[in-house]
Amino acid sequence: MKQSFHIPLPAVDFAPPRYVCPRAVKPFVLDGRLDKDFWADVPFTDDFLDIEGDHMPTPRFRTRVKMQWDDKNLYIGAVLEGNEIWAHQTERDCVIFQDNDFEIFIDPDSDTHVYIEFEMNARNTVWDLLLSKPYRDNGKAINGYDIHGLQTAVHIDGKLNEVNSENQRWSVEVVIPFAEIGSCSYGNASPKDGDFYRVNFSRVQWKADEKDGAWAKRINPETDAPYPEDNWVWAPTGVINIHYPELWGYVFFSDGSRDSSSYQIPEDEKIKWELRKLYYAQQMHWDIHGCFTDSLDTLKDLLAAHSPKHAHTVSPADYTIAASAHQFEISCSNQAGDGVISIFADGNVDCYK
Repeated sequence: MKQSFHIPLPAVDFAPPRYVCPRAVKPFVLDGRLDKDFWADVPFTDDFLDIEGDHMPTPRFRTRVKMQWDDKNLYIGAVLEGNEIWAHQTERDCVIFQDNDFEIFIDPDSDTHVYIEFEMNARNTVWDLLLSKPYRDNGKAINGYDIHGLQTAVHIDGKLNEVNSENQRWSVEVVIPFAEIGSCSYGNASPKDGDFYRVNFSRVQWKADEKDGAWAKRINPETDAPYPEDNWVWAPTGVINIHYPELWGYVFFSDGSRDSSSYQIPEDEKIKWELRKLYYAQQMHWDIHGCFTDSLDTLKDLLAAHSPKHAHTVSPADYTIAASAHQFEISCSNQAGDGVISIFADGNVDCYK
């Protein structure tokens, strides 16, 4: 029997999507619609996939996102295709994903800690919260957090909470001030050309059936409870858990001064992924032995045995491991050779010179 671990290894390798976010040049009017001049020349992301990866069935409804920015705000627009348009939650900061919803996750400094989560339903009810770190690392959700200056709107091509053959889609617009996003990193300044955020988007879609002219969650007769929701995302995490920020997408900010092909994932981000694989191995070692290890060879052997796709091939001489029974730090040089990148037992990644 395959051994399970308290931090499951993702079923995908490091291949996050990339989006070049253009600077807004047209006036913006908030109404939830994307069929207007503000969005006309802005590309969509790729279609959302199942959260576990493209080896899973294609989502039955299409979902895509557009993004823009200016000096003050990040603008996000999403189109959620499908005729099952329903929502019941009306109280701010309630558990929105009990309905079908659209979700945004933003980690502005790519350290996997202190990031924004935002959810909204087709009623334009919102839930904004701050994560100190992922739940797998004993992170806590700060539900009292509010995104100051947040603006949201929903447009429905159809009728909410009705089974109607003419229902087509719902779309949303979300405006988030950079002053709020910056509070999750080392400052609150708006980005500049070439900067990037780690971002993911998620769509929760419950299996539903018609009941008395409305949509109702499909009930599993064996459990007398709804079937699990579908999770469709921009950047698959390879596990049914969106809180793997190391696998979120890259949103690069562009001022239009250079070709989009020049916005590439930095080599230091790929080094972080190699460190992350060793973090997974340390967590496996903890599950098996009740402690961490300072042996890189042991960690490499664990990855090769339990997840060959995450095999670690670097030389032991390139890494430094300091470990006690309950803590560890794994470090290596950055690409330029003028600094160090480290990962810790709680999953945090730090870069310093």
